[in-house]
Amino acid sequence: MTVSPPASIKRPLKTVRLACDLVVGGGGLSGVCAAIAAAREGLKVVLAQDRPVLGGNGSSEVRLWILGATSHMGNNNRWAREGGVIDEFMVENTHRNREGNPVFVDALLLEMVAREPNITLLLNTVIHDLEKNDAGTIRSLRAFNPQNATEYTLAAPLFCDATGDGLIGFLAGAAFRMGAENRDEFGEGMAPGDAFGELLGHSLYFYSRDTGRPVKFTPPSFALQDITKIPRYKDFSSTEQGCKLWWVEYGGRKDTVHDTEEIKWELWKVIYGVWNYIKNSGKFPEAATMTLEWAGTLAGKRESRRFEGDLMLTQRDLVEQIPHPDDVSFGGWAIDLHPADGVYSPIDGCTQYHAKGVYGIPYRTMYSRNIKNLFLAGRIISASHVAYGSSRVMATCGHNAAAVGLAAALCKKHNKLPRDIAAPEYIKELQRELLKRGQYIPGVPLRDETDLAQTAQLTATSELQLTALPPAPSNIPFPESTLSPKNPLAPGAPPAPGSAPTPGSARVPRASTRVPPVPPSGLSTGQTPKAADAPQTAATADPIKTRPLNASWAMMLPVSAGPAPRVVYYARAKTDTTLRVELRISSKPQNHTPDTTLATREIPLAAAAGFQPVALDFPAAETSAAASAASPATAAPTTADTATAGTTAASTTAADSTAAETTAAGTTIAAPTVAATGLTAAAGVVIPRACYAFYIIHANPAVEIALSDHRVTGILALTHEANKAVAKSAVQTPPDGVGVDTFEFWLPRRRPAGENLACAITPPIPLYATQNLLNGLARPVSAPNAWVADPADPAPAVTLRWPAPQTIRRITLAFDTDYDHPMESVQMGHPESDMPFCVSSYRILDASGKTLVEENGNYLSQREHILAAPVRTTALRIELSHPSPHIPAALFAVRAYAE
Repeated sequence: MTVSPPASIKRPLKTVRLACDLVVGGGGLSGVCAAIAAAREGLKVVLAQDRPVLGGNGSSEVRLWILGATSHMGNNNRWAREGGVIDEFMVENTHRNREGNPVFVDALLLEMVAREPNITLLLNTVIHDLEKNDAGTIRSLRAFNPQNATEYTLAAPLFCDATGDGLIGFLAGAAFRMGAENRDEFGEGMAPGDAFGELLGHSLYFYSRDTGRPVKFTPPSFALQDITKIPRYKDFSSTEQGCKLWWVEYGGRKDTVHDTEEIKWELWKVIYGVWNYIKNSGKFPEAATMTLEWAGTLAGKRESRRFEGDLMLTQRDLVEQIPHPDDVSFGGWAIDLHPADGVYSPIDGCTQYHAKGVYGIPYRTMYSRNIKNLFLAGRIISASHVAYGSSRVMATCGHNAAAVGLAAALCKKHNKLPRDIAAPEYIKELQRELLKRGQYIPGVPLRDETDLAQTAQLTATSELQLTALPPAPSNIPFPESTLSPKNPLAPGAPPAPGSAPTPGSARVPRASTRVPPVPPSGLSTGQTPKAADAPQTAATADPIKTRPLNASWAMMLPVSAGPAPRVVYYARAKTDTTLRVELRISSKPQNHTPDTTLATREIPLAAAAGFQPVALDFPAAETSAAASAASPATAAPTTADTATAGTTAASTTAADSTAAETTAAGTTIAAPTVAATGLTAAAGVVIPRACYAFYIIHANPAVEIALSDHRVTGILALTHEANKAVAKSAVQTPPDGVGVDTFEFWLPRRRPAGENLACAITPPIPLYATQNLLNGLARPVSAPNAWVADPADPAPAVTLRWPAPQTIRRITLAFDTDYDHPMESVQMGHPESDMPFCVSSYRILDASGKTLVEENGNYLSQREHILAAPVRTTALRIELSHPSPHIPAALFAVRAYAE
């Protein structure tokens, strides 16, 4: 029992002083990623969060999905999900929580932080003051926790502001901005005027639930009574949970820091007014059994302060994808600006314009230009209001913050301040260490001299040469319908599973290009075709999967510089018709926007019950000027079904055989082509560089096309359409003068849809060699960048050999967890818990055949195995299982280290 007599003076609070290497203020996704990245490098970190849970806008308190450059798969940023710490969270959350329960998001973030012994987590702890050594240096922060009535002093040489509103930077006197720059300052065509407003507002979400019995609703007295004050009130629907009504937004005309409580009250009025309208207006009879299960109590903030670093990201950096020598992260969400009046605005709820690909984010945006020991993380990094419209989203912020955490570790290692790390020698080290941990930086491959795999001889039991994606089921005559024929182990090849590698054994020859018949499985076995493999007709009992060409479709295939491969699709026509086909590439090799057309053809197709080959045939009969084209031309319409934003290189029909075309930009793209039908063409089209090529077959409702259920790393089927979540139409068409490109969207569909188009490819695509494991790129970019085994290989394996014994303690493998899948954290739901391309079972053996690692439940992008004790060996053998009968084993990288 405690008895305290009256005090003559005020009683002091309990006080605790914590000293560490790095204090991170703010426990949203950015603060979590920064703290974890730093702690894993040995820094002692204090993470102070003013809420009872972690995650910020991604937590159960707000319930916004975590998203970044993938943009709901609604732009042309292929394989653009963020890497490193944030990817670790996204993949794990999908594995555990594919339904998108926000409570489980809270739990996972808490678990990830709690697993790090170097992090001291302070929840419900509000930073409210600080002390400085001098005008440019913070000494300590002061914080209070009302739950345990404790005052904290948090001292460190380095601080990271991830508070969202930039509270630490504000208190410290860091230079910041609030509102929008005018157009002239950075030449930004998207800079808004007064009518649109200079700030993005807050949102509150709500959940509804159908109880199965009548439920009445009596609105609180503060609920908005006149729903017509909301110009978009007719867009409300009882079938959508309130969390999808992101445009229920308000506050952009107010001080989005100090007026937050007032803004929240206005949003409460709107939410309860909306629910009253849905329940009691009589216009939604289906809502009779529905109840309002949850309404947010914490406003989700979009914008407040932005702080100034040594460089400010601007619209031009994003749209032109300008590389910076100190890029350490990337973005790719649209430039997404909202009217300041929010839900009360007659203007559309957002203005979203995309770049043609992802853009790099430089380190110089991630520290204060005048507070020497202050890092910036999250939405407060140094960016203009327009650029902020893209860089503000959570997955991008988390990816940036991981770079901050690792930069803090370099500061300690080299006894430097944040600005010092921007020097070239330290940036190179920072980039290297980020890449080793799974971070992706556009245009920067991993170059690691300590990686022993770089000096090894690599061999594999097989290497995929892509000759076809067979139809599903494979019951039409398809002479080229194998992924690749079986590749038996050649003399001198790596031994069978479990046996010791033979020193000095030769590389196994790549899979043969012979074309065997196709069994029903679609894989080569050398069997003789049976009657069941006859052409598909209406009477066939086992119809193949097809898709009507109600929209244009394409296979996006990786190709080498040189003659364009021949691709054959299989189509069935209801009536005599003509198919329009095209071959396109992107004007930038790292992009996946098909804005440069190399050739166009029209192919007559007769009505038939069965399938007919449609050949996009571009043999090297003539030399294409595209091989020497250095830059894309301006947009020009090329397709019949929509206005195309691509550059037309050659447009050839039966009635049109003309000289090489010079575009509006003055760039001659292709040589003359000749009218072609059926399976032949006299065109000579050359792919100018290694890149992805788009083999397009345009919309024709009279035609259906055969599909394949085979999937391969780095291969996608795309369709020309809009994703209404992030674009208004299938062609981005901005107004004149805004400084954004016009171009088409070509999008994959989410599984279980989005099957590949069945096709045959000649010559085979040989871009899945073992040497890809050492090229420093752990995702598809302008090539697949993966080793992929032949699907007929019964025991796929890669072997690393050295001429002399090596000491190995740590082994890292990078797997394909489908970086094209956005993995939204809540609300959306996902078709699988684990990505279908990811190898789940593998083992690693040494030269004697001893098993060093065995894994049977992998689902992560990167696995680092630290051996119990170092081993001395001349070889490592990595044995993998195929993920499924229709997906061959793939691996992006293997690295080995002595320590």
